[in-house]
Amino acid sequence: MDGDKSETIPTNLRLLLVLEEVARIGVPVTPTSVNDQIGLPKPTIHRLFTTLEEEGFLQRDMDGRSYSPGPRLRDMAGGILSSLRIRTARQAILRRLSGQIGETCNIALPDRHAMTYLERVETEWPLRIQLPIGTQVPFYCTASGKMYLSSLTRNHLRRYLEAAALDQRTPNTLTDPDALVREIAQVRKSGYALDREEFMTDMIALAVAIPDRHGRLLATLSFHAPTQRFDIDKALDFLPALREAAQDLAALMTDDGLQDSTI
Repeated sequence: MDGDKSETIPTNLRLLLVLEEVARIGVPVTPTSVNDQIGLPKPTIHRLFTTLEEEGFLQRDMDGRSYSPGPRLRDMAGGILSSLRIRTARQAILRRLSGQIGETCNIALPDRHAMTYLERVETEWPLRIQLPIGTQVPFYCTASGKMYLSSLTRNHLRRYLEAAALDQRTPNTLTDPDALVREIAQVRKSGYALDREEFMTDMIALAVAIPDRHGRLLATLSFHAPTQRFDIDKALDFLPALREAAQDLAALMTDDGLQDSTI
């Protein structure tokens, strides 16, 4: 966009265009990379980033130069995903999947430091693992978290592992950064992630990505089960069903999916 055209952008639209571009790019951004598409004067784009950071819509990344969505922007995204019309259809998909598997199914969103449970359908078994909506769980030792980590670039994954407290939660928890890099590489290759009693003893889990319209990870879909009823091989038997449900959930975020959800 050339300088002349940038002058036609209304002042009250500029912040929204910045946020739109941040969402479109989908990785940590700099003011310069965003402005390559918007074309505002350099002082203006830096002023807009400063405002968005001060107000909590963006936050500075670990390198000190780039920015990621801040808590207020993440809250907005979660609020949109939780709208009643989408939630009704989403619950139907989760109930169907939980009925197929016979275990609790969850949708989780990546937050700054953890995965946050957005939605769940409980198993009818009396023996169940309590992780209610709003619970936050670590990236490095959960199926949903490892699925999210597989969407990061290798450099950002390394930075996360260098900064994170990789606590030994169970005897199976991977706490060696090199081992985790290998594990995440396998997740990236296979398209699914496993929790082999790494977060809680006697619990396993399987997760896949729910992609956005650009094919990037928007959220994760997973189920977890006690080892008294499930082992890893049995969990993987339900991978096709999990992937089908993830695609159905992804469709809810398209125009067609939203129209279908009102039928």
